[in-house]
Amino acid sequence: MVNHNLKAPEGPPSDVERIKQESNLLRGTLKESMLERISSGISDDDNRLMKHHGSYLQDDRDQRIERQKQKLEPAFQFMLRVRMPGGVSTAKQWLVMDELAHKHGNGTLKLTTRQTFQMHGILKWNMKNTIQEINNSLLDTIAACGDVNRNVMCNPNPYQSDVHGEVYEWSKKLSDELLPKTRAYHEIWLDEEKVAGTPEVEDPEPMYGPLYLPRKFKIGIAVPPSNDIDVFSQDLGLIAVVEEGQLIGFNVTIGGGLGMTHGDDKTYPQVGKLIGFCKPEQIIDLAEKIITIQRDYGNRSVRKYARFKYTIDRLGLDAVREELENRLGWSLAEAKRFHFDDNGDRYGWQKGVKGKWHYTLFVEGGRIADTDGYKLMTGLREIASIHTGDIRLTANQNLIIANVTSAKKKKINELIDQYGLTDGKYFSAIRRSSMACVAMPTCGLAMAEAERYLPELIGKIDEIIDENGLRDKEITIRMTGCPNSCARPSLGEIAFIGKAPGKYNMYLGAAFDGSRLNKMYRENIGEKEILSELNTLLSRYAKERNDAEHFGDFVIRAGVIEATTDGTNFHK
Repeated sequence: MVNHNLKAPEGPPSDVERIKQESNLLRGTLKESMLERISSGISDDDNRLMKHHGSYLQDDRDQRIERQKQKLEPAFQFMLRVRMPGGVSTAKQWLVMDELAHKHGNGTLKLTTRQTFQMHGILKWNMKNTIQEINNSLLDTIAACGDVNRNVMCNPNPYQSDVHGEVYEWSKKLSDELLPKTRAYHEIWLDEEKVAGTPEVEDPEPMYGPLYLPRKFKIGIAVPPSNDIDVFSQDLGLIAVVEEGQLIGFNVTIGGGLGMTHGDDKTYPQVGKLIGFCKPEQIIDLAEKIITIQRDYGNRSVRKYARFKYTIDRLGLDAVREELENRLGWSLAEAKRFHFDDNGDRYGWQKGVKGKWHYTLFVEGGRIADTDGYKLMTGLREIASIHTGDIRLTANQNLIIANVTSAKKKKINELIDQYGLTDGKYFSAIRRSSMACVAMPTCGLAMAEAERYLPELIGKIDEIIDENGLRDKEITIRMTGCPNSCARPSLGEIAFIGKAPGKYNMYLGAAFDGSRLNKMYRENIGEKEILSELNTLLSRYAKERNDAEHFGDFVIRAGVIEATTDGTNFHK
């Protein structure tokens, strides 16, 4: 029941709303488009729908100018993203993704900041076979993108307690329950045929409705003291509350989201707000009702104002909580105390519960590939071929060889040594705390480099770090090619957001535990200015910091930058 005291923004529907309305529940003309052989691309309308099936049409921007000169269409290719709650895959599933990356992709895998795989470089005529082979491995790409709930994140480190296993099961339940109910994915990609005489479903999308959500929706579950999934960046954040080793429920945050638009101060990153506590068995109902509030009151006219954070800030947190409890028919309890120490990963071997071992690898930029002198992809393939546990992807783009038996540990360790796979112990702490989005050459939104450039930049920052005795001091550093914020830059103690080729806006002052946003420090600067600024700032930090003071806290205390207390004052 819609509360008529609350209003959605007025204005004509965006073009994407028209596309969804005319799509026959996300079918559109995708089936026909993928069979058409004249072009390696598809129409913009179908590409918008493609997101709901886990894919985007892209082109290789490194080839764009030359192809234009030759009067050829862009080098179209598809990015395909897997739905994988909590970032958990079996060793066999890893091998399937490795094989498909070489057979149909560009020979690499990208570990995303939402704990899943991305493959790039898939040609249109290989898409259906690729999706079918992923499905045969018991994974899928449904709702990995689009105006629906995305991949559900959770703490991937299974070494701490049995609670982590329980939380992972809840992430799977949430992911499955919140999937779109349309059979479009199965019909287009898996050749599902409607059985003759089967009655039409009365309400094919009881939660989402025929227009789905105004924008994407993200859920993450954190297990304190680790905030590795950046719970405050989620539309719906769940913070596990553990008493005497038992999961008793979750604190609930709503309204996080980090994307924005350069030059539009009405767009801003936001951190989730704590609204209460619920029992584990209540979170499915809770998530469904929150999603329906965004469905009913989100902005369907201007997409850049359509995320749930803007809905909450426009309607008011108290009004949204009241509406939520009205729809639930029960009230949230008072939030319980919790504490986060950090949002990073623990590298190397860790002893877990039930006698199992877990090895966390550092994967710079999240890119699984073989390069000269570092056969990361081959080494992982060899490990997966003998591994009887699972492989887990972290929210920091790293990888855990998880649930290793004592009998297998020696052999896996030998393969780690043979291929020189690293936990990053020889790297600076700032490099191990870095993240970058894909950016060039495949992302059409990128304004500057990120994944390909950040390692080089950190190499130069390392010289400053070493001069100031900070090599082992963790400082979160993040870079994206545009302000859509796929690497969560607004929560980096140091962050760079692409503005133009070779130019970035520089941000400082986020909290090390992911609870506070940063603020812009310098606009539209290049490498020379970046290194000059960091030389001054890191030198001051080395000399003037308090004991155990993190860099993000220091720059605020020292008056270098003002604290961002809420997304609404991010630009002030």
